[in-house]
Amino acid sequence: MDKQYVHGYHQLENIRLQDQARTLVELLHSDTYYPDGSKVLEAGCGVGAQTVTLATNSPGASIMSVDISKDSIAEAERTVKSLGISNVRFQRADIFDLNFAPETFDHIFVCFVLEHLSHPVDALVILKGLLRNGGTMTVIEGDHGSAYFYPESEDARAAIQCQVALQKKAGGNANIGRELFPLLQKAGFHSVRVSPRMVYVDSSRPGLVEGFTKNTFTAMIEGVREKALAAKMTDVAAFDKGIQDLHRTAHDDGVFCYTFFKAFGEK
Repeated sequence: MDKQYVHGYHQLENIRLQDQARTLVELLHSDTYYPDGSKVLEAGCGVGAQTVTLATNSPGASIMSVDISKDSIAEAERTVKSLGISNVRFQRADIFDLNFAPETFDHIFVCFVLEHLSHPVDALVILKGLLRNGGTMTVIEGDHGSAYFYPESEDARAAIQCQVALQKKAGGNANIGRELFPLLQKAGFHSVRVSPRMVYVDSSRPGLVEGFTKNTFTAMIEGVREKALAAKMTDVAAFDKGIQDLHRTAHDDGVFCYTFFKAFGEK
């Protein structure tokens, strides 16, 4: 499996992921729930940021959450345990080498995972084999090409492009959201449908200003600073000006927009 995670495995990244999940829970998961008795696989659970919502929205479902990172699994287990959630089990596993029998699961959930894989269709095909006939696949991804903001800033766009380029260099695709429809079709799913979920932020929505513009998106871009400088994609002054301008969009007269894409497919 593609093992490079461009954002890194560290506590600040864990905090960012948790902030992102809390901020976007209604936008992304108002329609994420599974019937009682369902067997659900969460492929690539990370630190459990989405696991909590899955388990809470579907308390009668049995959820198996897997991730390749031992540290992330440990963090996810701590989070779920601290909340008293009892319908989730965790297992360290590689999406490309899962030890489950064919047609084990009724539903599979994949969130912010395909963007890190150089062969996303192959991953979807493998996961499809674990679904029973009639089972469903849910995939959620962002798309950095959908970001736009006021005041406009070429430096901010250049800083965002550093993250896009680093993810591409690591084998991923930060603009994968727009590709979910053809990806699921190529993997053999039918009745594929995709819905865009746009985050619109201005100062009338202070929770999103803090939770998304500052603590999710800008924090994510700022987090690749050292890697971007090491790769000579930018220089200190240019990158820091870009981050400054992203923070500027969180001022009283600023606006920030970003679109996530949520796809559903059936086996």
